[in-house]
Parts: sequence; structure tokens; C-alpha cells
Amino acid sequence: MRTFRLIIACPDRVGIVAKVSNFLATYNGWITEASHHSDTQSGWFFMRHEIRADSLPFDLEGFKQAFSPIAREFSMQWWVSDSAQRKKLILMASRESHCLADLLHRWHSGELDCDIPCVISNHDDLHSMVAWHGIPYFYVPVVAGCKEDAFNRVTQLVREHDADCIVLARYMQILPSALCQEFAERILNIHHSFLPSFVGAKPYHQAAQRGVKLIGATCHYVTEELDAGPIIEQDVVRISHRDSVEDMVRLGKDVEKMVLSRGVRYHLEDRVLVHSNKTVVFD
Repeated sequence: MRTFRLIIACPDRVGIVAKVSNFLATYNGWITEASHHSDTQSGWFFMRHEIRADSLPFDLEGFKQAFSPIAREFSMQWWVSDSAQRKKLILMASRESHCLADLLHRWHSGELDCDIPCVISNHDDLHSMVAWHGIPYFYVPVVAGCKEDAFNRVTQLVREHDADCIVLARYMQILPSALCQEFAERILNIHHSFLPSFVGAKPYHQAAQRGVKLIGATCHYVTEELDAGPIIEQDVVRISHRDSVEDMVRLGKDVEKMVLSRGVRYHLEDRVLVHSNKTVVFD
């Protein structure tokens, strides 16, 4: 069923829900899902509504024009999207295949409602797997001393394929600041640790040295600060002193796949609202 997704963030005050609901009722809008959150600490209000597109008398542009006066009245940060307009998702990976394979499977089976115009990698190891899915694969090696050239090529590919968002499915390179800024809140990463603990490289080795009893994974938006962007989704698995680093890596891969796929789905369905360095996720 085709829907319009209305996403709102604004300073909290009386009458927001009533005003939006009255607007939709005036145009016979059929709400299929409604989510609200009032953050008493920040004084902000967050809302997500899904409305049947066929119940409204206008298209997406008409919706925007009709709703704009209300948005101005309540100083809203808002957008409305059409579920029929599939987002273009570029995947990036290095040598590890588990997250990439999982996302490709979910896309192939129809679980992820998006288009994948290409996969970009700094290694050629996963080429045949991606080719089986009929998706173009671009091998862009990142060589010390020539990283700027590599990421210029990556940026070119992203723009050429008109990407809506980028998913780092265990892409083990740090993106340049310019790309992070251009695609702010549209680059998702899976970090194989329960952030903010164990940032950077080899988090399972760090966890083993600390003797932790839980290991996890974190899906977050990429910012210029390494592994410090707004967190979208997390999960954990219990371990013990009997587990080696190799055991942690094996167990962690399952968590990484689940956390990344959930985070990607939330983003594709416009369920994530970013405020400061925090997120509101209407799952």
C-alpha cells in the first residue's frame, strides 16, 4: 500500500497533534500509523505519520504546499516522503562478506524496499558475490599516500548513481570529511562494538582484554568524528571467560548483521529522526 510519510520535529507546545490531525481529517487523510515522542529534557516534540496516499486529493508536491503554513506556524523541521519512491542505497565493503551478503539477500528477497545501483569496495574479493545479484561492482583501491584520489573516485561514483544514502557494510576505511558533510545523516555504518566502548580498530580484541561479559554491535550515522555519530540501533550477545577472540568474532558477526539490517530498514522507512547527536527511532 502506497503511503506518504510525514516526519516532524519542532519545539514542544500544546496543539501540535491536534493541528496535524485536523489538517489530515480536513483532506480525508487515512492515517495507518502514528508515532509521537515528547522529549521533556530538550523541550522538543517528534512525530511520524503514515497516510494512505489514495485517501488524499493531492500528490506529494500538493501535500507539501498545503502543509507548509502549519509547518511555519509551529517552526517545524519536517519532510514528507512517498513510499513508492524507492531510495537508492550504495553499499560499501572491504573483505568481510557477512554484512554485505546479508543486505544483498534481504534486498533480493524483497525485505529491503530500495534500489542498490552499485557496490563499492577497496578490495576485489567480493566481486563475484555481488555480480551474482546483477549489481555493478566498483573496485577502488585505497593506497597509502593516494587516498585522496581514491575517495575522489568514490565521491564521483556516489554522485553518478544519484545515491540517497550510503551503507558501510564493514568498509574498513575512514571516509573524508567532505563526503561525511555532503551526506550528513545519510551514511550508515556498522561498528562491531557496543559503542561508546571500544571505538576504532579491533574492538573484539579490546573487549577480550577487558574481560567483558557482553559484546555487541552498533549501527550509527557517520560523522567526521570516528565512531561518534548518532546511534540508530544496537544489540548484544552474552559471552564468558571461555570465549576466545575468535569466538567473539564469530558470535559478533551474527549481531552485526541483525543490527545493520534493522538500522538500514529504519532509515529506508523514514523512522529515524536526529536531534543534536541523539536519535528518535520510531520502530
